[in-house]
Amino acid sequence: MKVEKLSEKLSSFLEKNKCLVILDDIWNTEVWDNLKPAFSARETKSKILLTSRNKEIISHADKNGFLYELQCLNYEQSWELFQNIAIPPTNSPGYKIDAKMKELGEDMVKHCAGLPLAIIILGGILATKYPSLTEWLKVSANVKSYLNNDKGDVLRDVLALSYDDLPPYLRPCFLYLSHFPEDYEIPADRLIQLWVAEGIVSSKQEEGDERQIAEDVAEGYLLELAERCMIQVRERDIATLKIRSFQMHDLMRDVCLSKAKQQKFLYIADQSNECQLSTIGRVRRVSAHKFFWIQCIKSPRLRSLLFFEEFVPNEETDKAAPLTMLSYFKNHEEETFNPLVWFVALLILSVLATKFRGIWKYMFNNFNFLRVLDYERGGVAGCKLPNDIAKLIHLRFLRLRGLYFLSSKLPSSLGNLRCLQPLDLRIESECSNSHVPNVLWRMQQLRHLYLPQECNRKTKLKLGTLRNLQTLINFNTKNCYVKDLINMTNLRELEIRGSFNIEDFNTEELDKNPPIIQSKYLHSLSIINDEGKIDPRHLAHLLLSCENISKLRLDVEIRRLPEYHYLSSNLAYIKLRRCKLEEDPMPTLKKLLYLRMLELHEEAFTGKEMFCCGQAFAKLESLSLKELNFLEEWKVSEGAMPCLRRLEIGNCRQLKKLPDGLRFIATLQELKIESMPKTFKDKVEEGGEDFCKVRHVPSIIFQDCE
Repeated sequence: MKVEKLSEKLSSFLEKNKCLVILDDIWNTEVWDNLKPAFSARETKSKILLTSRNKEIISHADKNGFLYELQCLNYEQSWELFQNIAIPPTNSPGYKIDAKMKELGEDMVKHCAGLPLAIIILGGILATKYPSLTEWLKVSANVKSYLNNDKGDVLRDVLALSYDDLPPYLRPCFLYLSHFPEDYEIPADRLIQLWVAEGIVSSKQEEGDERQIAEDVAEGYLLELAERCMIQVRERDIATLKIRSFQMHDLMRDVCLSKAKQQKFLYIADQSNECQLSTIGRVRRVSAHKFFWIQCIKSPRLRSLLFFEEFVPNEETDKAAPLTMLSYFKNHEEETFNPLVWFVALLILSVLATKFRGIWKYMFNNFNFLRVLDYERGGVAGCKLPNDIAKLIHLRFLRLRGLYFLSSKLPSSLGNLRCLQPLDLRIESECSNSHVPNVLWRMQQLRHLYLPQECNRKTKLKLGTLRNLQTLINFNTKNCYVKDLINMTNLRELEIRGSFNIEDFNTEELDKNPPIIQSKYLHSLSIINDEGKIDPRHLAHLLLSCENISKLRLDVEIRRLPEYHYLSSNLAYIKLRRCKLEEDPMPTLKKLLYLRMLELHEEAFTGKEMFCCGQAFAKLESLSLKELNFLEEWKVSEGAMPCLRRLEIGNCRQLKKLPDGLRFIATLQELKIESMPKTFKDKVEEGGEDFCKVRHVPSIIFQDCE
C-alpha cells in the first residue's frame, strides 16, 4: 500500500475511533513530515505518543504538545539494575556479594552515567565472568580505559567494549547478525542453520562427554549472546524454553555493522549502492536488503547471498517490460476475447522470462564457490528452476521457499548438490502439486529437509540414506516410504502432512509391528491431514515410537484420543485441531505431568461437556479453546490448573458461562474473550454474573465480540 493511501485510510479511521497511536523512535523531521498527513483528522479524540532521541523532532511535530524528557538513572537505580543482571540470583539466605567485587561493580556503574542500556550491556559482560574476581578486575581496567564521563560517548564505548570482550568463537557469530535488516525479528533455527552451513560453528567433543552436534553448540553460542545482553529475546519455545526468535537493539546493530565493515565481513547491497557492487571483488558475503539486479556483482569468489526482498518486485517487472506493451495491456486487460491482448500478454511474459532466466544464468555461471543461497521473500522467479543449479556444487544452504515458478517440476540435477545441509523446496507454482525428483538420497549430508506441501503422484522419494537428518517437514507415505524413518536416528523434528499409512501392519498383535522411529532425539511431532482420517492404530503405534517428544500437534480427524500410555510423559505442548474427538480429552490429558500449554481448536472436541477436576494440570500455564462449536458447559474444580497464567476462549458460541473454578486460580494473569456472543460477553464484563469469577485477573481482553 502506498504512503498516501495508507495516510488517508488511517486518517479516516482516527475520525471514527478513539485510540492511542504510538510512534516509537522517530529519527528525523522528514520521517514525521511523511507521516503527518495520516493524523490530519479535524475531529478526533485519539492521542499520539511520539518517542525520539532528538528533542527537536518532538518540538517540530507539535510545539504545544506535552514534552516529557526521560532522566538518567540515579546511583541507587543504576546499582539495582546492574546487580539484577551481573550477579546471578541465589537461594542462599543472607547471601552477600564479595566486598571487593561490590567495590569494583560500584566503580564501573559510576562510569555508565546512569544510561540503562550501558548498564545492561556492562552487566551482561560481567555476568559471564561471575564469580571470578580476576576477570572482574580485567573488565574494570578496560572500563576505565574505554569510558569517559561524556554521556554522548559512554554508550558507544560500552557497546564497543561488549564486542571486544567476546571470546574468539563468538565474534564471527555476532558479526553474522549484520546480515539482517534493522528491527528484523531473526528466527533462531534459521540463523543456526546459516552459522553451521558457513562453517562458523562446528561440532565439538567435550572430554568424557558425548560428541555435541554443531546445532547444539550454536544454540549455546546464541544463549551466550543473550546472557551478554547483545541480543533481545522475543520468543522462547514453550516446551524447551530455547530461543525461537530475537532482535538487536539498533545501537548494538550499529556496532555490529561497523565492526563487520571494518573486517570486510560482508557487503550490504541495495539500489543506493549497486553501482559500487562491481568493486567488491574480495567480499565473500552479500546481504541484499532491497532489490538490485544481481548482474551488478563482480565477485567470483562470493560465498554467501541472502535476499530480503522479492526475487523481482512488481515495480521492477513493470520497468523491465516495454512501456508501450504494458500500457496497452493495462488499458485492454478486460478484453479477454481480443487475440491482440493475448499476444501482447505473451510478449510481456516472454520478456520477463528472459530477464528471470538471465538472473539465474548469471548466478550459476559466476558464483561457483557459493555456499549459501537464501531467498526470504519469495516472488515470481521465472518458468522453472534451471538445471544449471547443479553448477553450485559447493552449496551448503539452499532456501527456495515462496519462489513462484510456472512449472512445478524441480530439476533432477539437484542431486549434484551433495554438500547441502539445509534444503527448503517449498516453492509455489500455478499447479499446487510439485514434482520432486528421486535424487535427494544422494545428499547424505542433509540435516534439515523441507519438502513441498503437496507433491504430485509421480513423486516417490527414497530418504533412507539421510542418516544425518534432524528436521523433516511435509513427509507423507504417498510420496515417501515410512520404513526410511527408522534410519534417521538423529531426527529431532518430524512433520507429517497428508496421508500416513503403515504397510503390512499387523492389526491383530500390535506389539509385533517394528518401531517406526528410533531417534532418541525426536522432540517435536506434527501430523496434518486436510483430506481425511488417520488410522488410530497407526497413530498409536507411531506415538509409541516417539517416547521422548515434548511437543505434539495433531491436525487430523482421529475421533478418539490415544490412551495415556501411548503418549510421551515429557509432553509440554499439545495442539489438537479438527480431531473431532467424541469423548472429553481432559481425563487423559490431565495425566501429563509436564504439560504447560494446551490448545484445543476448530472442532478438536465435538462433545457438549468438558471437565477439569481434582488436582489436574498441575503445571499448565496456557490454555486456548477456540471454535469448539458444540461445547455448552465447561467445569473446573477447585485445585485444578493451579499455575494457569493465560486463558483464551474464542468462538465457542454454545458455551453458556465461565466455569466457577476460575475464581480459585490465583495465578491467572490474562483472560482473552474473542468472537463470543453478546450474552457471554455481558456476563464476563464488570457487573455481569460471571465477573466475580475473574475479578482477580489483571487483564481481561474482549476482541471482535458482538
